[in-house]
Amino acid sequence: MSEQPVKPVNILLVEDDSIDVKAFQRAMGKLKISNPVAFARDGVEGWEYLQKCVAEGGGETPSLVILDINMPRMSGLELLTKIRADKNLNHLIVFVLTTSNDEKDKFEAFNMNVAGYMLKSDMGNSFIRAVELIDSYWRVVEFPDPSFRPQETAEEEPAMA
Repeated sequence: MSEQPVKPVNILLVEDDSIDVKAFQRAMGKLKISNPVAFARDGVEGWEYLQKCVAEGGGETPSLVILDINMPRMSGLELLTKIRADKNLNHLIVFVLTTSNDEKDKFEAFNMNVAGYMLKSDMGNSFIRAVELIDSYWRVVEFPDPSFRPQETAEEEPAMA
């Protein structure tokens, strides 16, 4: 059985800690994963990036968002709330990669349909395990084309009697 080629999946990493960004990049390099990755330093930058992608037609919109929770200006959960409320973005697959082991954060994240919640416990190993998991995920799951927009049907007006 031959393996089908895997279509590159655009990734957005929203992370305010530059050491964690480097650890993520090292894990991607060590695992020889070359997917396009955009970076945002906090929820505000992440939201602005996603809005720009939508405004430009969706071609560069990431299919996968990896999100830290504890960030300045706009937290990861606030960004996730905005993503889930936006009809152009609510389909995005979101993984949380964070130091927060707070049950409330986990509950809120899963309540907004995250694909996974992973803890940054041991810098090198946790990033490699997380990236391995995410890599396996996007190789198995079929993602919709980011530029596809279903035709919206106009609501029919009720017939006058």
